[in-house]
Amino acid sequence: MNLDLRNYLAVTGGYWAFTLTDGAIRMLVVLYFHQLGYSPFQVAMLFLFYEFFGIVTNLVGGWLAARLGLNVTMHLGMAMQVAALAMLMPTQWLSAPYVMFAQALSGIAKDLNKMSAKASVKTLVPAGADARLFKWVAVLTGSKNALKGVGFFLGAALLQAFGFQLALLVLALGLFVITILTLLLLPDDLGKSKAKPKFSQVFSNTPAINWLSAARFFLFGARDVWFVVAVPVFMAGVLGWSFMQVGTFMAAWVIGYGLVQASAPKLLGMKQHAPGARAVQVWALILLLVPVGIVVALGQGWDAGTVLVTGLLVFGVVFAINSALHSYLILAYADHDKVALKVGFYYMANAGGRLAGTVLSGWSYQVWGLTGCLLMSAWFIGMALLLSLRLPNPTGGASYANDQQHFSSN
Repeated sequence: MNLDLRNYLAVTGGYWAFTLTDGAIRMLVVLYFHQLGYSPFQVAMLFLFYEFFGIVTNLVGGWLAARLGLNVTMHLGMAMQVAALAMLMPTQWLSAPYVMFAQALSGIAKDLNKMSAKASVKTLVPAGADARLFKWVAVLTGSKNALKGVGFFLGAALLQAFGFQLALLVLALGLFVITILTLLLLPDDLGKSKAKPKFSQVFSNTPAINWLSAARFFLFGARDVWFVVAVPVFMAGVLGWSFMQVGTFMAAWVIGYGLVQASAPKLLGMKQHAPGARAVQVWALILLLVPVGIVVALGQGWDAGTVLVTGLLVFGVVFAINSALHSYLILAYADHDKVALKVGFYYMANAGGRLAGTVLSGWSYQVWGLTGCLLMSAWFIGMALLLSLRLPNPTGGASYANDQQHFSSN
């Protein structure tokens, strides 16, 4: 087997294992603390630090990976997730501040692992192989999102079968074994920069990466501003769905979203070549039409349940393609030697968009209802579209980044 392919499969396998535990631990915490009588808002607050520390981790993690290597940061994230799972096992210690601290650790672990895995793909693809890069990053990202949905089911099933403590033990042991295997398989110098970058270099000086990162912030804010709080609350409170129905639909949506994302190169007819900036702009415009269309349909008095489910399915497909295009472009814009720094900066913007969307989802639904959340989503997508108009076509590798830096200094 080709060495690059073997390393890619090792990175992907480790990312899959981590993602299963990430989805499972969220479902375990939600269901267990709901059983203890925590209100929905109190349960949501348990994950506040999980989201917040994603921003910090992506900013610092890229710098650490460039200095220490992606192998180190990826496995540091996996080890921290094992520790976070172990922290929750003694149920007598489970106060709200303690659980928030454990979730902060899990959030740091998640973003260290995600940044490391995605940046690793760039280092494993030869310069100029843009079609392969698009395919590999689409499969990695899409399969991760699908498996996070599977993780929701896994967490609920383990809780039902074994109880809270034993479920956590099974997850921790499984991830520990995978961590050891991938640590042995991957090269020590994976993704390590030849020069030791200064911390100030975590902020990108490549214009294309700055524009793409800003667009990513608004793209993911557009999803979470209605998907995180408004959709499940509307389904349960207005449509009368049971918690099981809501949870099953949300998990299935995430799985479907991931499968579409993994299939993006085939769906776009780009198995032999890679997309350019125009594709990002066109698909952002298509995405903008979805929340606007849902608002119009609801305003016409169409059945709310049918409109919402249909709209979510269409939004999921189009959003997955947008996300796959963005994930490819950040790797195409970054040069091999500084890929960890650039990817870390980019996913810091991603985490910021998720946090903003999550907070605004609750506030806008409380003030304006589902229609207000959808209009807020449309505004976010519009901003992402406008920012993407500044994106150039990638020409690949270090020469591209150097050209961009020369351009920005003149």
